[in-house]
Amino acid sequence: MSGGEVAGILVAVFWAILVSFLAVVLVRLAQVLKATTKLVADVTDQAVPLLADASTTVRSARTQLDRVDAIASDVQEVTSNASALSSTVASTFGGPLVKIAAFGYGVRKALGRTDEVPQKTTRRTVIVGRTVPTPRRRKQKG
Repeated sequence: MSGGEVAGILVAVFWAILVSFLAVVLVRLAQVLKATTKLVADVTDQAVPLLADASTTVRSARTQLDRVDAIASDVQEVTSNASALSSTVASTFGGPLVKIAAFGYGVRKALGRTDEVPQKTTRRTVIVGRTVPTPRRRKQKG
């Protein structure tokens, strides 16, 4: 065999090995693509019901929020009604009750009776380091 034939055989063997290697790679790539396609199909099959459930949940939450909003507006209306009633009662009964209390106080003062005894306070002068009592006052005859 000549050198040209050996080189041709080596090139042919090299190409055969290269083609075999590429065939194995393509078969593996086809398997990966099949697995990926199956995985995407499974995820899609599971995601569609989950999205439907999420949509239902969002609608339900919106309905509940609408109900809570209606309740809050009703509570606000009741609060304003109670405030109006309170101010009406205060204006209706407050004035006369103050007048009655003032009348009772005036009657007690007129009769000379006092329920409270005023307490006598003594004042003291403070000089640095000691306290000096104030001079005692004599009771005036009256």
